[in-house]
Amino acid sequence: MPQLSPGRASIGFVFAIVLIDMLGFGIALPVLPGLIMTLEHVPISVAAEYAGWMGAGYAVMQFVFAPVIGNLSDRFGRRPVMLAAVLAMALDYWLQAMAPALWWLIIGRLVAGATGASFSAAYAYVADVTAPEKRAASFGLMGMAFGIGFVVGPALGGLLGSIDQRLPFKAAAVLALANFLFGLVFLKESLPPERRRPFDWRRANALASLRALRKQNTTVLWFVAALAVWQLAYIVYPSTWSYFAIAAYGFSTREVGLALAMVGVTAALVQGFGIRLVVPRLGETRTVLVGVAGMATAAVLYTIASATWEVYLAISIGAISGMVQPSIAAMNSKAVDATSQGELQGATQSINSIAAIIGPPLYTQTLARFSGPDAIIHLPGMTMLLSAGISFVALLLFLKGASLLGKAQPSSSTSQ
Repeated sequence: MPQLSPGRASIGFVFAIVLIDMLGFGIALPVLPGLIMTLEHVPISVAAEYAGWMGAGYAVMQFVFAPVIGNLSDRFGRRPVMLAAVLAMALDYWLQAMAPALWWLIIGRLVAGATGASFSAAYAYVADVTAPEKRAASFGLMGMAFGIGFVVGPALGGLLGSIDQRLPFKAAAVLALANFLFGLVFLKESLPPERRRPFDWRRANALASLRALRKQNTTVLWFVAALAVWQLAYIVYPSTWSYFAIAAYGFSTREVGLALAMVGVTAALVQGFGIRLVVPRLGETRTVLVGVAGMATAAVLYTIASATWEVYLAISIGAISGMVQPSIAAMNSKAVDATSQGELQGATQSINSIAAIIGPPLYTQTLARFSGPDAIIHLPGMTMLLSAGISFVALLLFLKGASLLGKAQPSSSTSQ
């Protein structure tokens, strides 16, 4: 089926949705503990506990609402769903900025999780307007937005928070509102009426969506499982890298910040530009193999590193793993028809959000067991080695799906 030509402005809007959502999430992290302490008059230990529960609630809301938003975008089109989500995002961040009590803030973070589920409509938009053989590169562009948000969000939050604890939330609200107004003018619809399907609440959850999608192609289950397990492996970076760097290398706050900036920059370069060069030459399957190998190599280097340059080498090689998720997502999008892209992306994002619930305690507990005075053995790198081991499980799931997709589509050469 021919792809639409939405124009650079529309693709820019979708990129901005992902970027602003990541900025909004990251921008709040540096100021949440202090704001909770101020609102509740509690010590940092209690504030951290509240923040942990709020983070889990954010992930749970994404799990619930990603399939709903994805299915709604299959029914009403991507444009109205994304515009509604980004406007709700703007109002929600302003609500958090004005929060007079903790329960306002809790509601705000839950709503932020729900509006963040707009990723499913955004990824479906990209699938609508991109030829199958170019989807890995386009999904990589979305990954680039994640990388930029990962670096800029916390840094911007810390800078603005030093002026006023509530200023980061106001900034996030202004960014989201500006994106809404931009989209209102420039965003074009990517899903014509003849390619839409009725909305069914019974299918607006991850398990029901996957059952329905499985009827189109059983490879969907393998690819979604691979993406979920990969997400569990990859979440080691945002959940524990700062603590790992301190435990393993004795990094100062400044050194941690510089290293995290390197993580974000290299990830953005690989996903935004590198994948456009690699996938056309290797195909998605070999690209995934290269990405997993990069993660495994980086894990070993992190474990044995004793000098700062070795840590930066590990970061650079580990960035190659950023090509894995876009490549698997691209192959997954080929497994279903054009009317179900929103449902597919919603189910995928919903299942992936489970990693945001399981991953942080898994890796922080592992780090605690292998560092500090009570360590089983002093090996902080065990955290990274565990992540690499999980990535190999994701690879096996992916290869099974890729083999099934190859049998179903013997004429396709892009995934070989």
